[in-house]
Amino acid sequence: MLQRLVTMHWADVIAEEIIEEFEEPLIANGISPSGTIHVGSLREAITGETIRRTIEGMGRKVRLIYLIDSLDQLKKRADFLPEWYEGHVGKPICYMPCPCGNHDNYAHHFAQPFLDAIERLGVECDVIWTHELYERGEFAEAIDTCFKRREEIIRLLHEVSGREAKGSYAPYTPICRDCGRFADPVFDSYSFPTLEYTCPCGCHGTADIRKGDGKLTWRLEWPAKWKIFGTSAEPYGKDHAAAGGSYDSGKRIVEEIYGGKAPYSINYEFVQLKGEGQMHKSSGSSVSGLDAIGMMPPEVLSYLFLRVNPSRAIDFDPGLGVLDMSDEYDRMERLYFEGGFTEAEENSVLAYERAQHGKVPKELPLQVPYRHIVNVVQMADSFDKVLEVLGRTIDLSEAGEGDIERIRVRADCARFWLNGFAPDSVKFSVYPTVPQGVALTMGDRAFFQKLVERMNDAKWEADTISQIISDTGKESPIGLKAGFKVIYQVVIGKDAGPRLGPFLASMDKQFVVNRFIQASRHGS
Repeated sequence: MLQRLVTMHWADVIAEEIIEEFEEPLIANGISPSGTIHVGSLREAITGETIRRTIEGMGRKVRLIYLIDSLDQLKKRADFLPEWYEGHVGKPICYMPCPCGNHDNYAHHFAQPFLDAIERLGVECDVIWTHELYERGEFAEAIDTCFKRREEIIRLLHEVSGREAKGSYAPYTPICRDCGRFADPVFDSYSFPTLEYTCPCGCHGTADIRKGDGKLTWRLEWPAKWKIFGTSAEPYGKDHAAAGGSYDSGKRIVEEIYGGKAPYSINYEFVQLKGEGQMHKSSGSSVSGLDAIGMMPPEVLSYLFLRVNPSRAIDFDPGLGVLDMSDEYDRMERLYFEGGFTEAEENSVLAYERAQHGKVPKELPLQVPYRHIVNVVQMADSFDKVLEVLGRTIDLSEAGEGDIERIRVRADCARFWLNGFAPDSVKFSVYPTVPQGVALTMGDRAFFQKLVERMNDAKWEADTISQIISDTGKESPIGLKAGFKVIYQVVIGKDAGPRLGPFLASMDKQFVVNRFIQASRHGS
């Protein structure tokens, strides 16, 4: 890095404020795996990890935990679930069967792909399943306190939220031993560690609060976790930060009921899906965290979230926005190593640095634009072939292992993106011969004949090819615009496509010349 970075990244500011208050901070993230986990949840994971790593870089001992709310109930059957899941509505997701049969339970089925995604992003955390905490009795003290101080809690929640203070409010919901669904507690029967319940299924039984026989309501469970783990800071969505929301009530619950302390608040704005690729084209489902990490290299995805303060909304465009964001990332990488960035760009350059998660390259890596790789993978059916095609336009002779691995990751991401989210405008296939149905005029055939004459002895490189096409098109009666069109038509069967110079240079010269010879005789 030649140019000195002066501005502090937002993670530095937050980290300094946290270590002023906590000697050995613990940062908590959380997720409810009741269905496919949205790409927006990655913002919390990346925010928590970036702050953790920043504090660690300041010489402090710090821990990041990821709490999986696996004892949450299935409130309704989603359309993507088989009809027989209707019989599981109302049950805890950790005790329900896995939809695919390859995971321990329903919660694990949806949580594991997300955990795989954040691992690829370099998030270093301890994963904790909430149902296991209940089964070990970790919540027993908090549950007992809530039953003994239920009337106080009702008044407190009314004061914070403004909602009606219902005397029937239940701080804890037991699980029916017969049907497995959450049931209604009988308050006046509670005597530590058990309480009675009645269930709509007709069962009347008892639940032991030291076991996984039930759970606290969300507004009481969240602050109970703060107390149990001594949480120092936690990123969370803006919905919880609204006036009278669960953070406001949690702050008072943890301090006035549990005798603990509220964590440093890091609320973040939502991630909004934009553009053509909002849904996965094969399944019709929304973009998940695993989808996002599949279509964008981890460091580029991290950069997307780190380039703006958590309080600002992010537009995630899984269509052409993937190409734009990759280009921006590459530009910031060049500015980081070569300098020349403006004051307005400094924060983005800092975001590039943070997106490396402590593994910033020593020098500018070999940059192969994602856009180019998107074209190349549509011309190559293996990674060896990808390198062969790239080698026609890019010098790979001194590429190190890291450079090759970076190309491999981008190639894998490009294939994933093309298979589900890329707009049709970027997709193509190189035909083995002039596609059927292509009609060429005498002027078109003369244009191709002239291209063949000029390309036969020309140096096979992008700029030279572009110049030959430009000169020939301007001289031809059909004109340059029509010349571009017919070249695309005879090569990929479309009226438009990738930039012709680099595109044709990526192909074998003799293949291209032979195609133009065929086109010059087509239909004659």
